[in-house]
Amino acid sequence: MRALATGARIREFMRQVGLTGPRPLSVFLTGGASAVLSGWRETTVDIDLELDPEDDDVLREMVRLKDVLDVNVELASPAHFIPPPPGWRERSSFIMREGNISFFHYDFYAQALAKIERCHEKDIEDVRAMVRLGLVEPWELRRHFGAIKESLFRYPALDPPTFEARLERFLSELGPG
Repeated sequence: MRALATGARIREFMRQVGLTGPRPLSVFLTGGASAVLSGWRETTVDIDLELDPEDDDVLREMVRLKDVLDVNVELASPAHFIPPPPGWRERSSFIMREGNISFFHYDFYAQALAKIERCHEKDIEDVRAMVRLGLVEPWELRRHFGAIKESLFRYPALDPPTFEARLERFLSELGPG
């Protein structure tokens, strides 16, 4: 088992990955990495990310770095769980640039919806933190869900009525506002 990823470990990972990129690309951090770098968690089990475009040299370096830095690295993003809401790239928050690589937080609305769909307690706590920190506005979650609702059939493991009910329950628990 690898060590938990702290903010310092994640930033060092980003710095070293940035030294590798032979051409411009974007790395979208998601999940616990976003939580740690945004300040609502101290650590995460792994660094979840998506590369765009994928690059074999960068992927090889990530495999090396997970051993050097003793961190787990996973190719995972909200798009693995739900359809990405339109405009997700434009809403992805810039973190930093190292060399040819730009690092972003994957769109917090997409992250929040994927977490609500999975409905694990830690995921719901994360979405509450996103709301509390102003990273997502509750009423916008419903709008972004509406934008992906017709595409949910592309994710056969999802049950659209259950997903929508989870979203409505989450929003009602937040109360009026």
